[in-house]
Amino acid sequence: VLNNKFSEALDLLKPWWKDSMYHALGYSSILVMQAAMTFEHRDIQTAMAVIKEALTTCQRFRKRNSVVESISSLVTKQSNDHLREEEMHAEICYAECLLQKATLTFVQDENMISFIKGGIKIRTSFQIYKSLGFNKFSLSQMLSLLPQRILRLLEVIGFSGNRDFGLSQLREGAASHGLRAVLSVLTLLLYHTYVTLILGTGEGNLVEAEALLGPYLEKFPNAQLKFEECILAQSQWRQIHHLCYWELMWSHSFTQDWLQAYRYADLLCKESRWSKAIYVYQKAAILSMLPEEEIKKTGENVVELFRQVEGLKQRLAGKSIPTEKFAVRKSRRYNARNPVKLVVPALEMMYVWNGFTIVGKRADTTESLLITIEKTEEELRPSEYHPDDQCLVQMLKGLCLKHLGRLLQAELCFTQVLSSERRIRFDHYLIPFTLYELGLLYKQQGDFIKATRYIENANTLHRE
Repeated sequence: VLNNKFSEALDLLKPWWKDSMYHALGYSSILVMQAAMTFEHRDIQTAMAVIKEALTTCQRFRKRNSVVESISSLVTKQSNDHLREEEMHAEICYAECLLQKATLTFVQDENMISFIKGGIKIRTSFQIYKSLGFNKFSLSQMLSLLPQRILRLLEVIGFSGNRDFGLSQLREGAASHGLRAVLSVLTLLLYHTYVTLILGTGEGNLVEAEALLGPYLEKFPNAQLKFEECILAQSQWRQIHHLCYWELMWSHSFTQDWLQAYRYADLLCKESRWSKAIYVYQKAAILSMLPEEEIKKTGENVVELFRQVEGLKQRLAGKSIPTEKFAVRKSRRYNARNPVKLVVPALEMMYVWNGFTIVGKRADTTESLLITIEKTEEELRPSEYHPDDQCLVQMLKGLCLKHLGRLLQAELCFTQVLSSERRIRFDHYLIPFTLYELGLLYKQQGDFIKATRYIENANTLHRE
């Protein structure tokens, strides 16, 4: 598996998985990873059937309690000191399989019954870990970030969240030299750079995230090369390719290598089913950055691509995906008989996906983006979208100037956007986001009172 030979790994495990708890756990783990990657109903059903059999296999090696012991365990906490080594291993394998089954239970069906069933499986697994003295489990940390409504539901089945404890355990795991050290690192990175933004306050520990990445950056200094090697390493799980395509699309976009960025955006459109609306919009946005003669060489019709976006929008759990809603709104400019082109749409999406924070770490790439933005500013022409386009360009220009340390000029760009609030007709999101960026700029200058006021105003306006 670690060498990307998934079929070979399954072939090795298959003859033994109904007789050995280790082979059962390994076999089910690979199939669960595959199901999580593909989200295909067939793969989920296959993995679920295998996990049920794996649990039966593990159960055969667990200690069998007498009737008296079973009743006693309901009254008092039982010690596991009396377990033989093999029985302890069986407990761990059983707990791991339960976690996998819980994961697939959530994926398989979104209703409340599945939610409770999955929660009970996780709780049982967690209790097994605790009884064996294994506390390296990030569940309590993740739970602590969930909305209160969800937390109350989980508390009904015996869960509580302890963020500090979860983080400390993950740090201990990341500092170890075991097989799961890298998983602890990945979980911490995910927590600091993504989970806190989606479920928490947005205050992830970026200093810790950079420290965790440090050793890996030294070992793998060329990310693009590693992604390309990953693509070439295997062809069985195409979904891993899609993750690499996404990252390569952005890395080439950051350096404004638009043809290479288009290449990976096109592959995502053709192969991935995650979000066709986003992929098509992204491809059209990237092509919009190229000269007309270069676009013609690709054989693509940018206007038609933008017009496809709205019809590709999907819903998850009955709700629209925010980034898809954004892409649909922007692409509607092309529904008119005489479309008005979007200005720097790929750079706007770069901002939406927090790309300017990444680019801002390198002065040369930031300077290059600033040149593109200033050229666009000069080429703006009157239209019903002109105030919106002008404000977008000013906000992006302000971001580049801020990252280049030209703070006074950045402030002027941001205040120019805010002074144009009444003129904006379509892209109303620009005002709260500009308030937020201006707040961050004041924070950078040490003016925390002003920073707080602007960020609070941005939050209030965004909610409205």
